[in-house]
Amino acid sequence: MERELDGEFAQVLERYAAHLAAERGLSANTVKGYRSDLALALAQLRSRGVETLAAVDTGELRAWLGAQHASGAGRATLQRRVAALKSFFAWAVRGKLIESDPAAVLNSPKVSRKLPPTLRAAQVDNFMDALLARVDQAKTCHARSAARRDLAIVETLYSTGIRVSELCGLQLDGIDRDRGVLRVVGKGDKQRTVPLGLPALRALDDWIAHRGVLAKPEAGQAVFVGDRGGRIDPRVVRRIVHRGLTLIPDTPELGPHGLRHAMATHLLEGGADLRSVQEILGHSSLATTQIYTHVTSERIRQVFNQAHPRA
Repeated sequence: MERELDGEFAQVLERYAAHLAAERGLSANTVKGYRSDLALALAQLRSRGVETLAAVDTGELRAWLGAQHASGAGRATLQRRVAALKSFFAWAVRGKLIESDPAAVLNSPKVSRKLPPTLRAAQVDNFMDALLARVDQAKTCHARSAARRDLAIVETLYSTGIRVSELCGLQLDGIDRDRGVLRVVGKGDKQRTVPLGLPALRALDDWIAHRGVLAKPEAGQAVFVGDRGGRIDPRVVRRIVHRGLTLIPDTPELGPHGLRHAMATHLLEGGADLRSVQEILGHSSLATTQIYTHVTSERIRQVFNQAHPRA
């Protein structure tokens, strides 16, 4: 839809995208998401005869959101698009591009926070054992190296709780073996240090010792590489996790983010405080981390209902 824009809408959207990247420090994927949602809205406004930002009113925005809902957009999608509109028009007012904000009174639909499915600690152990067995069962040097990589990826995701984008961006010099930590670059290019468990460190060392079997010069200093030798792609990591979990019976269908959920849940169940988990996960708001307290509370309720004689 963005390529249909021209004139003022196209110019302003370009300026706003530059603002998000340079001044707010948002990641390329986040900026792309904002641009996509806003281009969709602006293109629709243009088709309805709205030519300038000053001509946009609240009614037009509500009509567009209503059409989105009618076409099947879910609550989370609508919430994201309302947020994009609010941020964009507030920026336009601050920059004196328009006098009043037509998005200021828009209401975001409430999204129910579902408890994310996760793995039990025993299932994680079985997962790691299955991946380790694949290393021993591999028939060729290339296959053994790929299996070592897969094990190191899953161990690292679960040990540290880092995002898949952070894992793909890991550099070899970001592994501090003496301190047992990883240095990662998260959302908004913010750097943080996360603790690394001993099993994950051993799996990483084993993979890196055989990394040269797969890695090509274009991989540079990337810790993880794909089967073609370049820096690994997030889609490949998701495929590795999905494929690995099929080896374990009765596990939920999860991707890399599911390992992040599992790690946070198991930390809290083990007695970690919420602030520490927030720091490890790199959440900017404690409210985001609090979803995991609901997960552990639900687990406690289930145990109570099953075990208490008068539950």
